[in-house]
Amino acid sequence: MKAIPDPNSDSPRGLAFAIGAYVLWGFLPIYMKSLAALGPFEIIAHRIIWSLPVAAVVLLWQHRSAEVLTALRTPRLLAMAALTACLITANWLIYVWAVINDRAIEAALGYYINPLFSIFLGAVLLGERLNRMQKLAVALAALAVIILTLDAGKLPLVAIGLTFSWGIYAYCKKSLPLGPNQGFTLEVLMLTPLALGYVIWLQASGQGHFTESSTTMLLLLGCGPVTAIPLMLYANGAKLVRLSTIGVLQYIAPTMIFLTAVFVFGEPFGGAQLIAFPLIWMALIIYSITLIREAGRRRKSRRDLASHRAQ
Repeated sequence: MKAIPDPNSDSPRGLAFAIGAYVLWGFLPIYMKSLAALGPFEIIAHRIIWSLPVAAVVLLWQHRSAEVLTALRTPRLLAMAALTACLITANWLIYVWAVINDRAIEAALGYYINPLFSIFLGAVLLGERLNRMQKLAVALAALAVIILTLDAGKLPLVAIGLTFSWGIYAYCKKSLPLGPNQGFTLEVLMLTPLALGYVIWLQASGQGHFTESSTTMLLLLGCGPVTAIPLMLYANGAKLVRLSTIGVLQYIAPTMIFLTAVFVFGEPFGGAQLIAFPLIWMALIIYSITLIREAGRRRKSRRDLASHRAQ
């Protein structure tokens, strides 16, 4: 009988999947930047189209294709998958637009805020309790957004868009009553007709770039693996670890994106950002400390319980 993951603990396999996903996502801006001459909609369309073969191969290898076929005949699952498909598409569009328009620092900001938004969702929707330090961490992140908003005279829409689209996607994905690989396959399967139709229209109207050069063609074909592999790793990891843990692991990707934006892309970093980013880093440090302490208390509790039973 297959073991059911404990929702109150983290599987080592789940941690490996999640960490692998975030490291791969950390390198993604460099790949997307190489396609900057294309529009974000064309890039996303190819990400969807070429993700489907990768997802299908994994599903066939796991002998799980029947579950997707069953889901296609289940209105409730189709509705939930349609929602997650819309959320991930919105997240991809915002992210790609930010990278190719020299706004990768703001994208990093969005993914820095994301873990704290996951904490908030865990508290509001899953009943996960927050202590004073965790509440302080969320408050510091909110303060950082307020500072950036006052400085720019408008909300940092890229950061807010990425935060909400990915945070809600993560929550819905965890709630989707379908295996992670099956869920991702169902999402891209539902999106592929629209993406394919768009690419065909672009090519027919002379606006497409797929046949522009062999380099561009290979890069667009590669959008499948660079999209599907980390997302499927994440989907598997999200099923095996707590939402709050996923939030902490998300530090990996935005840190890599931030460093790439500043030191590789040469995006300016100063002004209100010099105040807002340290506030968010401080918030993440505070929250990490609380998680470490909680993990220590859980281990001690288990040891005490085991010792009591042995007596």
